[in-house]
Formats: sequence, C-alpha cells, structure tokens
Amino acid sequence: MQEENQTPEKSTSRRVIKKYPNRRLYDTSTSTYITLMEVKELVVGGETVIVRDAKSGEDLTRSILLQIILEEEAGGAPMFSEAVLANIIRFYGHAMQGFMGSYLEKNVQAFTDLQNQLAQQAKGFTPEMWTQFMSPQSPVYKGMMGSYMEQSQAMLAQMQEQMQKQTEQMLGAFGIKR
Repeated sequence: MQEENQTPEKSTSRRVIKKYPNRRLYDTSTSTYITLMEVKELVVGGETVIVRDAKSGEDLTRSILLQIILEEEAGGAPMFSEAVLANIIRFYGHAMQGFMGSYLEKNVQAFTDLQNQLAQQAKGFTPEMWTQFMSPQSPVYKGMMGSYMEQSQAMLAQMQEQMQKQTEQMLGAFGIKR
C-alpha cells in the first residue's frame, strides 16, 4: 500500500506479528502471544501491522485483515450488505477489477481524511456547537462534504476515462475504430 493512502500511524516502524502453524499469533514487539482481536485493536489504534508466517516468512497480512473483517461482519452489526458483497465478488476477474480496488481504496481514504478533518475541527465543541456544526446548512459541513463529493467524482471520472481507453485499445486490436 502506498504511504499517502495510509492512515496516520502512531509509530514509524512496522509491528511484526508471526503466525505459527498452531494458528497462534506472536507479537515480536512485546514478545507475547496475541489474539486476532488484539491485532484489530492495533490496526484501529493506527499501528502498521505486518503478519508473517513464522516458518516461511510469507506475508499473511491481507489474510489476517480479511479474517478480522469476516469476524466483524459476522458479529451482528455488518458494514456491508449482501448486495455490496455480491457486487464486489462480481468484479473479481473482471476487466475493471484493478480500477474498482483503486477506486474503493481512494474513496475510503478520502472518507477517512474527511473524518480526521472533522475530528480536528470539532475539538472542544459543546453539544450545542455540534448540533449547529452538523446541520446540513452549516458552511463548514457543506464545504467538507462538497470536498469529499468532488474527490469521489474525480475518482469516478478517472475510472471512466481509463475504462474508455481500455475499450478503445481492445476494439483497436480487433480492427474496430470508433
């Protein structure tokens, strides 16, 4: 993952977790065994976590992160509807798979940035100030949401442009001109 797409981190070093064949996770920073939920807490806390197979050194980070998401989704308050999950599955093997992954990553990062900006601006707010601030008519709220929407639209436009170029190249390979 590129550094500009990551959330702010507490430390500049990566937290290395080793996964042993018995499925136990060992935090090399604290020299203790930890649970999957403790790995989740590290991620939520802004730590950069790298999970490696203890024997082969293979990077298992994505697998562990997906396992955390699976457990969270099964925990009673899912983030993704069945329709969203089905649509994500449909993009695997599709020509747009790379674009969709990039689009989702950039959109989630833009939303995270918006959330961080909101948190910074809201420090010390009273409940009354919060009510006024979160009003859809609030200029600050409008500005932040407008910025987020502009970023999202720009990413979608870039995705459409890339799709059009790819289509033209594919049609050109068949000798079909537009």
